Amino acid sequence: MRCCALSSGIGKRRQAARSGGRESYEERRRKLIEAAAAVFQEKGYGAASLGDVANLLGSDRASLYYYVSSKEELFHSVVFHAAEENVRIAEEICASDIPSGEKLEQLIRALMLSYEKHYPYLYVYVQEKMSLFGPEEDRSVWASDMWELNRRYQDLVTGVVEEGIKEGVIKDVGRPRVIAYGIIGMVAWTHRWFRPEGQSTGEEVAEALAEIAMRGVLADRT
Repeated sequence: MRCCALSSGIGKRRQAARSGGRESYEERRRKLIEAAAAVFQEKGYGAASLGDVANLLGSDRASLYYYVSSKEELFHSVVFHAAEENVRIAEEICASDIPSGEKLEQLIRALMLSYEKHYPYLYVYVQEKMSLFGPEEDRSVWASDMWELNRRYQDLVTGVVEEGIKEGVIKDVGRPRVIAYGIIGMVAWTHRWFRPEGQSTGEEVAEALAEIAMRGVLADRT
């Protein structure tokens, strides 16, 4: 009973600190999320623990519960906002009046730059999602929300490909969804080798990938 009361008390203090907008609390939580992302990427979500995160911060595991309730909440925090932002940006691109070929090119660039901006958060998700998210009936609310964000993003890219094929701008080399998934996968594969401090910037990689993809799919590209 005492344990439950203690847990409840920590939860109430955590909620009060968040709602109160205390700068020191938010800064500490931001550092916690950054440390968690680094640990998740190095060890993988399944093998990582809150103790590992605490060790990286030079803290103790018990103190982390003032900022998050679980390892799952940390994982949610490091990827969900970035994925949501990607969908918003894609929606803005798709709703614009620019030609479909330019839309597709902008989508490629925006996704790669997002991986750089949110490094390594989104790469953590790319590495872990297949093992984390099982059959639909076994998913948590958060996992289902992430699947929905993925679906929306994939549908947006597929829609641009379909639009381009109808206009004769994009070559009809296969089903639109296959083309869209191939392009998304090409950018996502950078999780195996891209590092912001590496030889190429995110902008340089985005330009190269966009050129490679567009040379392959645009009907009038030379």
